[in-house]
Amino acid sequence: MDIQTSVQQYLKSKPATLVDFPFDNVTEVYKVKGKMFALLGSGKDHIKAPDNSTPYYLNLKCDPDEALMLRDIFPAIIAGYHMNKKHWNTVILDGSIPQGEIERLIDNSFDLVVSKMTKKDQASILLHL
Repeated sequence: MDIQTSVQQYLKSKPATLVDFPFDNVTEVYKVKGKMFALLGSGKDHIKAPDNSTPYYLNLKCDPDEALMLRDIFPAIIAGYHMNKKHWNTVILDGSIPQGEIERLIDNSFDLVVSKMTKKDQASILLHL
């Protein structure tokens, strides 16, 4: 299974998650209870892998301090493309970041979004975790 497919499956496995296509018919926006926690896109000329290819990329919400640290640790993590660069990172899915780390980043993004919801919405989501 390729990295794009495994990321899509993991994103879809999060409770109360729906996929939307508000920008075009290719860019996938993942929402929990109507709030975006991930965006999966492909082939942007200005988002390049180290081998100069244009792989899929994943925008994820992130704690601002952790976002900066991740950008220092992983060359394939950059400030969020077309997002608030303080709160979002773009993960270039070029195979350089371990799958477990990508899943942890997805979990953190999901949790950050859920933590800002009403107690009622949080409870309905947490029942499925």
